[in-house]
Amino acid sequence: MKTGQYVRIKTDQPKRIRFTALLAALLVAAAWGVKADETSTNAPPAQPAPAAKPDEKGAPLPLHQIEGNGGIFATLSAYIVNPPRNGEPVGRPAVGFSFVDLGHGQDLEALTLTESPLSRLELGYGYENFNLGNLPLAVYQATSGALNLSDTSVELHNFNARVQILKEGEFDQKWIPALTFGAHYKYNDSYNDINSQLSGTLKAIGVSQNDGVDFTLYASKMFTQLPRPVLVELGGRATEGVWNGLLGFTDKYNFVFEGNVVVFVTDSIALAAEYRQQPTDYKTVAVGGQSLIGKAGDWWTIDAAYVVNKHLTLAVGYGHFGTVLNNEANGVWGITTKWEF
Repeated sequence: MKTGQYVRIKTDQPKRIRFTALLAALLVAAAWGVKADETSTNAPPAQPAPAAKPDEKGAPLPLHQIEGNGGIFATLSAYIVNPPRNGEPVGRPAVGFSFVDLGHGQDLEALTLTESPLSRLELGYGYENFNLGNLPLAVYQATSGALNLSDTSVELHNFNARVQILKEGEFDQKWIPALTFGAHYKYNDSYNDINSQLSGTLKAIGVSQNDGVDFTLYASKMFTQLPRPVLVELGGRATEGVWNGLLGFTDKYNFVFEGNVVVFVTDSIALAAEYRQQPTDYKTVAVGGQSLIGKAGDWWTIDAAYVVNKHLTLAVGYGHFGTVLNNEANGVWGITTKWEF
């Protein structure tokens, strides 16, 4: 491949990026069309409070996590997104958009959708597009043109089903947390092409599959005895994924820890911190002293969320993601938004 060919591929931006950016703008614009009296005036509860009328809307929490679950940016919540309101047979959908700038031309866009047909069941889908940034050029230069990584992005599809085993305070026991079990099928639509373009390198280092199933178990408990409500959420995950499946999947499960803490500073503003472990049971790749696929580091973020009204939430986050492929992704920024119908 000639250098000129690489530049042509590099600058041909996927149409889906423009589409996701447009969708995010539409979601934000739609919020300002909601009447001012719909703005939530109550402190955001852990779950939407029982409504006085069948069509009364609770606070739009939790947020959408990047893989299409209720949560924050990278971690989940045991609470269900937009469950059926009092008197309604099924819940209403929620849609979201997230963007994370990882630096070096690498970024992640996510489109998310959830539907909770039952009060204890959440179904979700997340489409992730991960731009590889300067990795194709690094591969070309490190191998003197022997390897041609013509794909410049990765597409990952996440299909989620989560069941709330326990509701918070169930059986009239205030100490009982919400407890939710999830199964998450992930399909990497780009793995086979990229592995082929790299002459089987991914499979050789132990990233041998294009799909996998994660299993999660999360507990969430709201503490109201403090001056402001504090939400603590802890979870475990069994996964075969490398970088959440964005690189692909190994052939064995790893058990990792993740969780978050949320402080509701005001009735409409919350601050959060989250942590997520990443598996590292694959080999790294370096050519001529240049790292092309490094060892994944654990993720942590600090986030601020704003409840605009009973339908819309906006959040910004500062993240530390360690090594992502051939670059360090520390001190990065992201945004996420969710609209509940």
